[in-house]
Amino acid sequence: MIVRYTRPEMGKIWEESFKLDTWLKIEILACEARSNMGFISKEDLEEIRTKAKYDEKRVLEIEETTKHDVIAFLTNVAEYVGPASRHIHYGMTSSDILDTTLAYQMKSAGEILLKDLSEFKSVLKRRAIEHKHTLCIGRSHGIHAEAYSMGLKFALWYEEAKRNIERLENAIKSISVGKISGAVGTFEHLSPKIEEYVCDRLGLTPEPVSTQVVQRDRHAEFLTTLAIIGASLEKIAIEIRHLQRTEVLEAEEYFSLGQKGSSAMPHKRNPIISERITGLARLLRGNAQSALENVALWHERDISHSSVERVIIPDSCIVLDYMLGLAAKLIDKLIIYPDKMLKNLNLTRGLIFSQAVLLMMTEKGISREEAYQIVQSCAMNVWQNEKSNLKDELMKNEKVNKLINSDEFENIFDNKKLLKNIDYIFKRTVEGDKGGGDE
Repeated sequence: MIVRYTRPEMGKIWEESFKLDTWLKIEILACEARSNMGFISKEDLEEIRTKAKYDEKRVLEIEETTKHDVIAFLTNVAEYVGPASRHIHYGMTSSDILDTTLAYQMKSAGEILLKDLSEFKSVLKRRAIEHKHTLCIGRSHGIHAEAYSMGLKFALWYEEAKRNIERLENAIKSISVGKISGAVGTFEHLSPKIEEYVCDRLGLTPEPVSTQVVQRDRHAEFLTTLAIIGASLEKIAIEIRHLQRTEVLEAEEYFSLGQKGSSAMPHKRNPIISERITGLARLLRGNAQSALENVALWHERDISHSSVERVIIPDSCIVLDYMLGLAAKLIDKLIIYPDKMLKNLNLTRGLIFSQAVLLMMTEKGISREEAYQIVQSCAMNVWQNEKSNLKDELMKNEKVNKLINSDEFENIFDNKKLLKNIDYIFKRTVEGDKGGGDE
């Protein structure tokens, strides 16, 4: 069970007892508000406060008959409270407590996920700075392009984590609404002040307009945000899986003492954490799709969303909590192989400098089209001849030799200048950010 590996407080939010505790809290708060307005005597309110409780087993037993969880709960509470229970749930509909409770749960879970993201971002920042000048090959279409920095990979992911934090903050704000407005949201039997009172005590805001339910575009926004965060983690995981391939081996997941990679092949060290993250991201996307399907309900409300949400919302929160914990440990302990990175950088024997040569030739007055043809022709010779390199091929060309002297050649093919603007980029990102859990 994934729940074993999440923060304990995340699991508790989705336990039945947490939900029923919140139901009871909402019902009591609503009674407090009505008492403040003179509708419930102080004596009856005190009776409700002191006696209101429930028994999970008894609620389930009653539900076997009623086939309605809220009615079963209210019936059980009434058994404890007695005559004063007539004030409980007055003018309310089931979704008043269901949706308000769900909003409170999602807000609470979202705040935990924000902590997870902040910790993950902090790890990315540390690794980015650590490998700021670790030279590696940049790839486009999976093919060697030009030089890159391993620190830039981490910085790229760091910036995406920042955006995900902003997305999640917005999604939490969107979902943090409650409703205590009755059967179709018109407050026919309730004062709006009761809704304001209850929501204020729960740290929620009242839904400006509702039907019998809070509108499900809010829930869809929350779950699609979780799916986007999952997709970001998947992107990182897939990059690490590529970097760990035997033919590449520029980075590798930490392999602990006693760990086994294969039941058949003792030599295997597999990227199992990255693969697990990749798989779970698919689950988040599927849940987000279900949340989108829940947006359209019949008239003022049907119940088609309810059964879906009981699965997708707790599961998505728990899964992402787990994934973020995995990802933070993965990045924290990720093994980097700078020597292999340099070896791979030189694998194409100077081809990564083709653009530098092209630009130098245009600076000397030759047209870009002609320069491109010359450099490409030399590059194709390198691709076809494993003993050749771009510098030698270029020096064989008379036109190139007339345009570029030996000192200029040395400067073009000098690795030291490849990351000359790395400080500028880092000042725009990890080294320019202060606070936010990064220090």
